[in-house]
Amino acid sequence: MRTAFLSALCAASLSACAQSPAPEDDATPGAATEAAAKAPTASVQTTPGTPEDRARQAIESINPKIAIDRIGPAPLPGFREVIVGGQVLYITDDGRYLLQGGLYDVAEKRDLGQASLAAVRKKLVDAVPEAERIVFAPANPKYTVSVFTDIECGYCRKLHEDIAEYNKRGIAVEYLAFPRQGLGSPDFNAMVSVWCSPDRKRALTDAKAGKRVPPRTCDNPVTRQYELGQRIGLTGTPMILAEDGTQMPGYLPPDALLAALQALSAAPTRHDAPAAGG
Repeated sequence: MRTAFLSALCAASLSACAQSPAPEDDATPGAATEAAAKAPTASVQTTPGTPEDRARQAIESINPKIAIDRIGPAPLPGFREVIVGGQVLYITDDGRYLLQGGLYDVAEKRDLGQASLAAVRKKLVDAVPEAERIVFAPANPKYTVSVFTDIECGYCRKLHEDIAEYNKRGIAVEYLAFPRQGLGSPDFNAMVSVWCSPDRKRALTDAKAGKRVPPRTCDNPVTRQYELGQRIGLTGTPMILAEDGTQMPGYLPPDALLAALQALSAAPTRHDAPAAGG
C-alpha cells in the first residue's frame, strides 16, 4: 500500500491512490488517475520558514502540481496535518517524514482527522451552485445531503428508486455528477445529456431506469463535478455527504440514512477542527 501510494503521488496526485471502495460501492479503477491528472492546484498560502511551509514543500517535492486543500496544526505534537485528494496526511514539522492513515484517539474512540476532512469537503461542495445540482427535495426538508451519483451504478439506481421515500422522511437529495467510466466515455456523454435536458429531474430518473435520454450538449458542470468528486476522495458511488461534510458509509436505505443523520445532528459539536486553509 505504501509503495502504491508513493507511486500514485509521483505519477499524478494523492487522489489517485484513494482507498479501495467498500464492497457495496461501484467504483471504476483508473477513473481516479484520470481525474487526478486534471485536478486544479489549490493555492494554500504558507509563511516561509514555518512548519506549514516545510510541509507544503515536502508534498510539492513529491509532486509540484498537487492540489493541497489544507495545511494546519495536527493533534499529534511535532506534526502538521495536510489534506490532499480527500486524504489526511501527517508531516513532521521539519518536513522530513510523512504518515498516511487515520490518527485514532483511543480514549475518545474517534479518528481525529475526520473533522478536518469534513470541513474541507463542506467548503468545496458548498461552492457548487444549486443551479448546477439536480435536486429532489420535500417542501420543508429537515436534512440535506449531497450525493455524487452515476446513472449506471446499481446502488445509485437503488437509491433513486426510493427518492420519494427519502423526501417523505424530510431528506433533500442534491445530486452531483460522477460518471464513473471517466471523462469522454459513453457514461459521461449520457450524464451530459441529462444535465443539459430541459427537465433534468425527469431525464435523470429516466436514465437511472435504463431509458434512453436524447443526446444533448450545452455548457454543463459534469466535468467539474467529476473532478470535484476525486478531489474530495471519492472512491465509489453513491458518495453521500451530510451538510457538515461528513461522509456516510456508502449506500443507505431511507430509514438508515435518516437514523444516521439524526445521530450526526445529536452528536456533541467538536471545536477541535482547525479552519481549512487555501
